[in-house]
Amino acid sequence: MTIQEYIHTQDSTIQPRLLAIYDTIRTAIPDAQERLSWGMPTFWKGRNIIHFASAKKHIGLYPGPEAIEAFADQLAGYKTSKGAIQLPNSKELPMELIAEIARWSFEKNSI
Repeated sequence: MTIQEYIHTQDSTIQPRLLAIYDTIRTAIPDAQERLSWGMPTFWKGRNIIHFASAKKHIGLYPGPEAIEAFADQLAGYKTSKGAIQLPNSKELPMELIAEIARWSFEKNSI
């Protein structure tokens, strides 16, 4: 399954948000390969760089714990855990921040 196929299997109300995140990350890190890993859309370059996935009330963005720490100030308005950011479906997506996190993660984690 491709990332686009994954998106098209999700609820139709969430698909535009998932496509926006996909396009943002793809544009931010065009040298990354696309795949599904752990059932989630993943951008990869020698190892997993960043994932995202649909949940019931949010979209999870998974850049890893180092990115959460590096962007802690900018993520203050979001629920985070060790390596995940919850982007509530009720809020506008922070596209520039997503792109910045993707670029940072690519630079720090690609092999």
